[in-house]
Amino acid sequence: MTRSELIARTNQLIDEGARLQANPSFDALRTWLQLSDDLLSRAWGSMDRYHLSWLQVGRPTQIVRGRPMDADETAAYVREVAAAKTAVLKMSVDAAARKNMPFVGETPEPDAG
Repeated sequence: MTRSELIARTNQLIDEGARLQANPSFDALRTWLQLSDDLLSRAWGSMDRYHLSWLQVGRPTQIVRGRPMDADETAAYVREVAAAKTAVLKMSVDAAARKNMPFVGETPEPDAG
């Protein structure tokens, strides 16, 4: 994947993370997490190489034990996870765009001429 593709795809996922925070959906969250995990893994390598903050993404701070979460709890959980993962995606795009860090899956940009 080229640097411009990584940046564009990451920005799309950041935008979707903002949408999830505004309009939480557990099913959409699962799909979004899978897409973002796939992109981050392809670009930066396996999860063990991610920033330590990622280790807490997807772990609710207040686990509801013994019963399903109600609608408000589910929405709060989706917002929390989406906010945390969006922060990780922002770090990723910053590393690629502003810091110009090399990444695992990088391929050269096609010639413009």
